[in-house]
Amino acid sequence: MKVTIVGAGNVGASCAEYISIKKIASEVVLLDIKEGFAEGKALDLIQTSTTLGFDTLISGVTNDYGATANSSVVVITSGIPRKPGMTREELIGINAGIVKSVAKDILEYSPDAIIVVVSNPMDTMTYLALKSTGLPRNRIIGMGGALDSSRFKTYLSQAMKKPACDIDGMVIGGHGDTTMIPLIRLASYNGIPINQFLTEKNLNEVSAATMVGGATLTKLLGTSAWYAPGASVSYLVDSILSNQKKIIPCSVMLNGEYGLNDICIGVPVVIGSNGVEEIIDVNLNEIEKEKLQNSASAVANMNAALNTILN
Repeated sequence: MKVTIVGAGNVGASCAEYISIKKIASEVVLLDIKEGFAEGKALDLIQTSTTLGFDTLISGVTNDYGATANSSVVVITSGIPRKPGMTREELIGINAGIVKSVAKDILEYSPDAIIVVVSNPMDTMTYLALKSTGLPRNRIIGMGGALDSSRFKTYLSQAMKKPACDIDGMVIGGHGDTTMIPLIRLASYNGIPINQFLTEKNLNEVSAATMVGGATLTKLLGTSAWYAPGASVSYLVDSILSNQKKIIPCSVMLNGEYGLNDICIGVPVVIGSNGVEEIIDVNLNEIEKEKLQNSASAVANMNAALNTILN
């Protein structure tokens, strides 16, 4: 199975690294517009194979979409990263043109590919990729919910001082500092509700930390994070290529589910070889439903800004 990653920056290179090391794909292609950049990242990564024990075929190319032909999955990370103080909304004008062009070029050589969108603002870029390509909704997936959920579980683990691998929890809604919704009520530690271990104050602190998780890292690093996004992409791609049918929160087009229409937003979905195989309807309470509606309104406003720019 072949995976193409468009954008060889920190996030793209991290995606390639985890997918290769975990032997998720037999071939990984890194593509970038900067001359020699993807080739250098690929060569550097190849040179780890003898010590790390993987045999994934890795190559890097400069804007050569022909080299991406017959990819099963394409990951779009291209676009400028968020800078300190920059909102995801401010990225729309720059990244929209990039994502639209990349999606078109990819499908010319891999018409059956499943596309995973990482570029920000992610929900709006997922919506753009879907609308501009005309693909069925199962083949365009926004990665954000997987990343936000990993941060949520990490913060719960730190608050509880328990292993993160024993904690289950998910984040739905938009992939933004004010739009994501950590579902604290449904989080658990080895099947036991999390509120039996943490106070309401602790849980509110975890929720708040999760919602600004990306911004916290951007402030510390001076740019967007890359290790956790790369790991989340590899987790998602693994479920596609291995047909694992994992339930992963992802940004997908909703056509009536959760009372929402014509919007890409994070909800739990079954991910398998066909991409989005099922949208899971979680029994949200009234407060959670209201938060999701508010989140959807914010994402819809970004989509409206996108339409203004493109038109």
